[in-house]
Amino acid sequence: MKVLGVSGSPIQNSNTDRALKIALASTGMKSEFIKLCDYDVRPCNACLGCIKGNKCIQKDDDGIMLAEKTFKADALIIAGFTPYSTLDSRTKAYMERLYPLRHRHGLMAGKPGGAIITSAVPSGNTQLPPAGENGINAIKYYMMEEGMNFIGGVTILGNVPCVKCGQEGQCQMSGIKMIFGKEATPESIGINDFEKDPEAVAALRKLGEDIGSSFF
Repeated sequence: MKVLGVSGSPIQNSNTDRALKIALASTGMKSEFIKLCDYDVRPCNACLGCIKGNKCIQKDDDGIMLAEKTFKADALIIAGFTPYSTLDSRTKAYMERLYPLRHRHGLMAGKPGGAIITSAVPSGNTQLPPAGENGINAIKYYMMEEGMNFIGGVTILGNVPCVKCGQEGQCQMSGIKMIFGKEATPESIGINDFEKDPEAVAALRKLGEDIGSSFF
């Protein structure tokens, strides 16, 4: 049995990557980690050229290869992040390119899946959109529509890009000030590593364990 983990984060060794690897390791299954920024994945063209053969007709990128890897896997965990309070474009494009697996046969149906989202917006912040929930739902609804068995989703706290902006002080558009208040600074916020949150680590491990145990 094999589980495929797909990360949409472009940052090397990001919170998203590390969180996904914890979940993969906890499944007890053979696993493969895919980082989407290492590949060229264009969005679906909505041409319906994939109906008869269950294969995309775009042949000049890595979309077909990734769809085949996804189909051959027994389980799937998708991990992304939330620019502008929704799922990032790389992860969304990857999911769109799985559309050829749907026609007539439902080739992903019945497979267990999970979602991991990294968001800079702390849970409980009612002044901003529910970015983490939006990201989880984007993945959940893809899996639901394909007839997969959605096991669950985990949201972890990431970092707003302004933390690493490099500007002295922060401009009026600073995400730090928007999320944490006018007096917040990169120094006062710091860089968040989700491993410092034992509840987040436990939730990731449980997601992996639940996916692994779904086969028995």
